[in-house]
Amino acid sequence: MNFDDNRAALHAAWSSYGDPREIVAVDDTSPRVSTNTVYRLHLDDGTVVFGKVSNYGSYFLFAEDHDRLFRCTELLADGPFRNFLAPVLGVDTPLGRRPYTWYDQQRWVAFYDEAPRAESLPPRLTLDQIRSLARGMARFHLECTRIAPHVPATSNSIKSDAIHLLDLLSSPFASRNFDLPPESIGVLWRHTHHFLLELERIRYDSWSRIPVLVDWNLGNFSVKVGVDGDFDLFSRWDYDWFRVESRLLDFYFLSRVSSATGDRTHWTYSPHTLVEPQFVEFVRAYHEVAPLSADEIRFIPEAYRFFILNYVVREGARFFRPDLCAKFRHDATRVYLPACDDLDMTPLLQAAGHV
Repeated sequence: MNFDDNRAALHAAWSSYGDPREIVAVDDTSPRVSTNTVYRLHLDDGTVVFGKVSNYGSYFLFAEDHDRLFRCTELLADGPFRNFLAPVLGVDTPLGRRPYTWYDQQRWVAFYDEAPRAESLPPRLTLDQIRSLARGMARFHLECTRIAPHVPATSNSIKSDAIHLLDLLSSPFASRNFDLPPESIGVLWRHTHHFLLELERIRYDSWSRIPVLVDWNLGNFSVKVGVDGDFDLFSRWDYDWFRVESRLLDFYFLSRVSSATGDRTHWTYSPHTLVEPQFVEFVRAYHEVAPLSADEIRFIPEAYRFFILNYVVREGARFFRPDLCAKFRHDATRVYLPACDDLDMTPLLQAAGHV
């Protein structure tokens, strides 16, 4: 997608949206590691909105995700996280107020109000900051648990996504389609099969599911720091990996934020952050607010396995530049997934009092 075509799509979508303000300038704010393109639109009254343009995957899943995000924002409005999520712009319809999305069968667009931003966390968190983040995330998950019964189910799930991937990996053309040698395809097939067997073993279908945002990094949320140094989650933007699933899907990225490695320009998706002492402290503080069962903690490596299989392997071309997609898929088979099998959750179980 080139800038001129995307700008034309933004103008067409904004015109269809019906807002009388005019776009006077468009800035590309995309992070340059992803295939998603996000733009800041300057309007003639001096305000800004953000527009996301996409053409990969399915418009219908894009519209579904924004419908659920819109509903979450409405449902959170009567609680402590009423202003936390950057709102998706909506329109009135005969069936009620709904998020606005635009679609011309080649591209699709959604608009967002600018999220107010407070303070950013440093690249490396202190233990006190990790505990504060853990308590804030626990409170947010509890609010998401409260509203979950009122959020419609989504048409995809981690099980359906894994079944789809297993089918793709079983194809005689899998090596060509994923640009990986046959032995790597075999590794991916075995890990996908293992994951599906584990979902059956733990009866995952009966687990509680809540709205989760999956991709937590220091560049997509801000916090409000109190006089005592403790802080509350203040605002969150960037909804690329929205799901309605177990809260455990959030934990790998929370381990990265908590990590001693800190925020880096060049990164990998290694699971080592899940067993660092800093994340053990995160789990301890989180558990004090929103208790985790032993089965949930044991599921953390499987949630990580799903992230690698689905977002790095199956959907990698959707989310990453071609060079990064190729690198991450290669690393998935050689580094990430083999390391997943060696994770020892005992320290996390101890932190939650289960050992």
